[in-house]
This record gives sequence, C-alpha cells and structure tokens, in this order.
Amino acid sequence: MILRKASNANTFLAHLLAGLVLLLGFYSCSSKDGKEINPDVEQHDSITQSLTEEELMDLVQQQTFSYFWDFGHPFSGMALERSQKDAYGVAGFEIVTSGGSGFGVMGLIVGVERNFITRQQAVERLHKITDLLLQGDRFHGAFPHWYYGSTGRVRPFFTEDNGGDIVETSFMIMGLLTARQYFNEENEQEGSLREKINQLWEEVEWDWYTNGADVLTWHWSPDYEWAINHQIRGYNEALITYVLAASSPTHPVDAEVYHQGWTSGSDFYNGSEYYDQWVLPLGPDLGGPLFFAHYSFLGLDPRELEDDYADYWQQNVNHTLINRAYCLENPKGYAGYGKDNWGLTASDNHLGYSAHSPTNDLGVISPTAAISSLPYTPEYAMDAMRSFYENHQGRLWGPYGFYDAFNLSENWYADNYLAIDQGPILVMIENYRTGLLWDLFMSCPEVKTGLLRLGFRSPHLN
Repeated sequence: MILRKASNANTFLAHLLAGLVLLLGFYSCSSKDGKEINPDVEQHDSITQSLTEEELMDLVQQQTFSYFWDFGHPFSGMALERSQKDAYGVAGFEIVTSGGSGFGVMGLIVGVERNFITRQQAVERLHKITDLLLQGDRFHGAFPHWYYGSTGRVRPFFTEDNGGDIVETSFMIMGLLTARQYFNEENEQEGSLREKINQLWEEVEWDWYTNGADVLTWHWSPDYEWAINHQIRGYNEALITYVLAASSPTHPVDAEVYHQGWTSGSDFYNGSEYYDQWVLPLGPDLGGPLFFAHYSFLGLDPRELEDDYADYWQQNVNHTLINRAYCLENPKGYAGYGKDNWGLTASDNHLGYSAHSPTNDLGVISPTAAISSLPYTPEYAMDAMRSFYENHQGRLWGPYGFYDAFNLSENWYADNYLAIDQGPILVMIENYRTGLLWDLFMSCPEVKTGLLRLGFRSPHLN
C-alpha cells in the first residue's frame, strides 16, 4: 500500500498561495548580499568579545536554534532545506527537508531545556510538524527527502527520487522518538502528540525497503519503483536506518539484513592505522566525511556502544582525530588549515556542494564538522569553535550561527545555512554538555529491542 494523504489539487493550490504569502516575510528580512537577517539578533561586523566556554556554547546553541525556530516554515513548522531563497528557484522557501527537520525536532528539546522556548511552544510546533507528515505524501510509510512545506506534497530530489527515502525517514523518526520520550506528561496535548508519533513510526514499512533481499534499499518511487537501486551498504551515515528497521514494532527487518547487507559494503571494514596513532575499525580510507560520526549518533549513544564489528566510541573518536590530523598535515597546501581551522564534511563550497573528506579535499572547512565532534575531541573542537567565532572578522557568524563553510584559498565564505549541517551543531553540543538526546533516544524500549536483535552491547541495554 502506498500511503499518500496529500490534499487534492484545489487544496494544494490554496495552501501553496497561502504559504507564499506567509513566506514573503522572509524576503523582507534579507540583506542586500542575500544573507538572511533576524531583526532581533544584533549583527556584528567583527567579533571582539571573549566568552567563557559555557557562554560560547550557550551562544552557539541559541543562535543555531534560531534556524529551526525563527526560520522554520510558517505553515508546517518543518525546517527549510537551506536559507538561500533562490537556491532552488522561486519556490526555494517552500522546500522543507525531512531529515534536517528530524534533527530540528531534537533541537526543539534543546530549546526547552535551555529556556529558548517554553515546553508549550515546542509541543505546538511538534503538532504542526506531525500534522504535515500525517497528511502529506508517504510511500509505504516512508517520507520523501523533500516536501513542499505548505502542502505536504513531495518535491522530487531528482526525477526518479519522487518517493520514499528510508534514510531521511530514519533521521526524522529518530527525532520523533526522542521527542516522544521527552514529552511524556499526562495531558491531552502531549498525549495526542505521542499518539501521532507512534502512528508515524508504526506505519513505516521498513521491511518493504529490503525489496526482498538481505539489504535495505534507499529509495522507492511510485512512478519509477526501484530504478535508483541504491542499496545501503556501510560504512556511512545510515547505521541509524538499520537500527530503526530492526527496532520497528510493526515492520521489522531480520537481523540478517544488517549482518549480510550493511556490513557487505566495500568500505565497511578498515582496520588501518593512521598517523602512527589511530586505528580506524570501519569506513573508507582516512574515515570519509565527518558526518558519518554525527548523523546516526545524534540519538545513538556511542559511549560503550559495541557490536561484533566495532567499538563505536573508538570509531568516532579516531575518525575525528584522523580528520583533524589530515588538516594539520595539509598535503595540498590550502590556506588557513591548522589546529584551529579543521573539519572536512559534506557542505556547500565555492563550486557548489560536495562531501568533503581527506580523499575529497577542496580546501573547504565546514564548522559543523569540528563543532559537532565536541563529544569526541572536546579540547580540539572547542578551540575550533572559538576560532570560528573570533577570528574571521564576522564573515563566518550570522543570525543563525555559523555559516555553512569557508575556503580561505578562494577567499570564499558561504552566505547561507543548511538544516542538515545546523542540526548536528545544536544537538551534539547538548550531548557533550548533558548527554540528554542520547539518554532520551536510548530509553526507547523499541530501540533497545532492535539493538539487542542486532547484537549490540551498551550500558543502556543492561
């Protein structure tokens, strides 16, 4: 069964027109150079004040939170894919992201804990988000990569990718389950929110996305079916997808899908030692982009998390140290690389967009890479965050926190934000400070069942 609950054509047009009217407000808050301006945030041409570590983390979390709160889609509450209004044509402010919104859902919890918003405000926003997801297009329960934020209709990521994206779905479900565990009060609003989350969770047909094989397949389209044929083989950002697929109370996959599919990727096993110090259990040469250590682990607690393949704390710490050491070595001689300017991951760049890594190094440093690694290498990540804030004459800091990336060799700074990069900053700072999102997600009884089914070991499972 294809779950498609979008509005009819007339309602679609009505919502689209209404959404465009609401979105005009964004255009009135844009500076001449295209950077989005929040009138409530003081703008600095240069950063001169010195902050304590706690003050700096407070500031970065609050400013980054604004991307999801102040800049969230006005109709649906979902996170806009990016802040540039012309990035995808005139409808750029209509495109919301399911995965980035899942990170933003976790960010709402941070917002409540840090007193950026009230608990009631967060619950109201989550009702808007879950209503959009329940009424919008779903494909065997899975969400598409992008939606039109005013209608819930799928916005194709590319021609054949106009259906379900099981990896982006897992990022959203991770966020929703974390929220379900947090918003646990016995009142009508929070009770009905938990019911909506459970419905969305239970209607995802994870087993459908095996396409009859012992591996998950990333995409399915009602028009093109399995034409993309992108099987999810590790090691990459999709560990959480397999954990949730095994955890589903209604449509679980067999453990063999994990053991035969995920682990069969050509880049799964590594075992090499880098820089005469750090052994990397899993992943491609030199570790790949740092988002591999972030996306799944916004909710999955890597502390003492092990299975037959890796100790995931060691995996992520060593991946981070290798990434930083490569930047210090700087074999290509890019300007600015050093102990306080490091971190290669997927982001925008001076040519477009790329998954930057030591084997795909274009001279682009992405603040989300180092900052989201704060739990793994706190001293190094804090030094980088302070440098990003203090040493770039304000060119890297804006109304929603750090801009997406910079390349000093090209004298290029991004003038935009991406939800998928802002979310890990907000969430991983909190996990470093309190472990809150880790504790909440790992408290889900279904997740414990799934981890045990796959052979994981963790203090959360005792």
